[in-house]
Amino acid sequence: MTERSSDLIGALAAAALTFSFGLGAAAPAVAGLDNATCLSCHDGKKKEKLEIASPDGEKRALAPVAPEKYAKGVHAKMECVACHRDIIDDTAPHKRVDAPKADCQQCHRGLWETAVREKKENERPRLGIVVKNMEAYLKTVHAQPDKDIPDKPKAKCDNCHSSHYFDVPPQGTPERKGVWRLTTVPDMCGEKCHSDALDDYKESIHGVVAVEKRDEKGAVCIDCHTAHSIVGTSSAPFKFVITEQCGTCHKENFGSYADSYHGKVNRLGYGHTATCFDCHGAHGIQKVSDKASKVHPDNKLGTCQQCHNVKKGRKEATAGFVSFAPHANANDFKRYPQMWVSARFMWLLLAGVFLFFWVHSALWFWREYQERNARLARPRVQTEELPNAEGKQVRRFGPLWRLAHLVFALSVMTLVLTGMAVHYAETGWAPVVMKAFGGPAVTAIVHRVSAAIMLGIFFVHLLYMAVHLWRIRKTFRWLGPDSLVPWIQDIKDIFGMFKWFLGKGEKPLFDRWTYWEKFDYWAVFWGMAIIGGSGLMLALPTEVASVLPGWALNIAALVHGEEAFLAAVFLFTVHFFNNHFRAEKLPPPDVVMFTGSQSLDEFRREHPLQYRRLLERGELKNYLVDAPSRPMTLGSKTLGLVLIAIGLTLLVIVTIGFFH
Repeated sequence: MTERSSDLIGALAAAALTFSFGLGAAAPAVAGLDNATCLSCHDGKKKEKLEIASPDGEKRALAPVAPEKYAKGVHAKMECVACHRDIIDDTAPHKRVDAPKADCQQCHRGLWETAVREKKENERPRLGIVVKNMEAYLKTVHAQPDKDIPDKPKAKCDNCHSSHYFDVPPQGTPERKGVWRLTTVPDMCGEKCHSDALDDYKESIHGVVAVEKRDEKGAVCIDCHTAHSIVGTSSAPFKFVITEQCGTCHKENFGSYADSYHGKVNRLGYGHTATCFDCHGAHGIQKVSDKASKVHPDNKLGTCQQCHNVKKGRKEATAGFVSFAPHANANDFKRYPQMWVSARFMWLLLAGVFLFFWVHSALWFWREYQERNARLARPRVQTEELPNAEGKQVRRFGPLWRLAHLVFALSVMTLVLTGMAVHYAETGWAPVVMKAFGGPAVTAIVHRVSAAIMLGIFFVHLLYMAVHLWRIRKTFRWLGPDSLVPWIQDIKDIFGMFKWFLGKGEKPLFDRWTYWEKFDYWAVFWGMAIIGGSGLMLALPTEVASVLPGWALNIAALVHGEEAFLAAVFLFTVHFFNNHFRAEKLPPPDVVMFTGSQSLDEFRREHPLQYRRLLERGELKNYLVDAPSRPMTLGSKTLGLVLIAIGLTLLVIVTIGFFH
């Protein structure tokens, strides 16, 4: 029994005791219509059976009221005519006044209105719960018209709560937890209306535990369907409720389900993915080891094919596909060793990358900030060194590189937004994002299109680099100053930078590529392999499962989310700091990736070895270009600030998701 149900019962009891001071006072005061008089006929002991004419003209027997049972109910102190206000005499078939027939909702709503009108503050909270539950009932499948009798609901209050006896034991009592909950409730739901469901339930593991073993841990009807908010089982609201209800008992499995794609879409407010009962069944749930269970190894394939069915002449779910573990988690080494190992590796990777680069960034900012405050003289380009350099800048990136960077950045930001909305489905912002895109199906398309764009740019870059290196193969040095391949000098530069951070040495001099630029470059290769590879596996589960075991998809889901988190946080903290938020770069943004060039002063300060090398060879003039126009500069700064704002916003919502 839910907490809300128990509150309702308490409120009903209170309402019954105070009824004579509410609507009960409005009942006709008719001599001889006390309870004893009524029960003299309606106690079922008369030799001749009392009958009443039905709407169709036929007669039906009146249900008897047992006085001893009525005396134990919460309505025992009420007069019969307090509810049956249309009765005005004691002679069958009774003359009636123009008053509604006995109706639970009308009575209790009247009590609530009276309590509000007369400011009975001690009664309002309890009566308010009753009204709230009645309002919930009106929206349920029980309140809908019966198909055989359109003017009658499928179930009324007294179908479950006997109006004459109402002997629901109080919350917390042994009687409530025992026979009433474990036996009376299933029988009440099943024997009156849902007999087939009751038969299946009694054979299920839930029924065996609750009904046969009388174990309070066993689930009964109201634990899954609730008491007053019952809705159609095919509706989305029910699917949301049932997963939460299952989770109250099966907490560990609910947590692992919530981490799956099925669970995340469900948490976002969409009911088209599989829920607990889609896989395990509803009333006939059995243990996984039971051959009658829908998720028994012999039956699991057929269960998966309920949704992943035949398309284009082939079955989506295959034997390998169903070896995917829907409840796998990273904390159970015995059952899921691959997940345990993969999770620890990813956590160590995240911790190592963030620890190193956040400390690196913090020390770097502090050191540059100190130098800036000390107003150390910045080296200036001497005009005698470079004649005719006035108004010129150094070209760093060509138009194709800049375009690729922009499109790549936009695709990555879109991937972060759409992917993290699913990854952190339990947050408040995720459903808003999902709704803005038009739902999970549309969001999935946007996510995959963005992934295709990102991967496309990456592969085009690989092709370009292959062709370029082939053309200059005779002069290119793999470990030379123009190469992005890491080498021993990068290790020396890292140690040199930390010495400079701590004031123990001079700042290292860099050539064309710094070690942090090389890291950014090669991190993309790692990201494409891990994020792109795992994402492709998740997009093509049937094909993957035809050659790999199902647990590979579990690992792919884990790695995809963790690596995406790593990439997003690294980009919007470390990468943004290196390029826009260092003390030497303030105020942001640095627009070199949008204009393609930087000032001679900045070039000489950041890449002194390349500057000196090009100057000595007389090649620096070949890299000089006109400074970007004012509109180009303004547009680049605007674009840069917009992208930074988007990135920082994404960082905020990802952080909210992480700490949720």
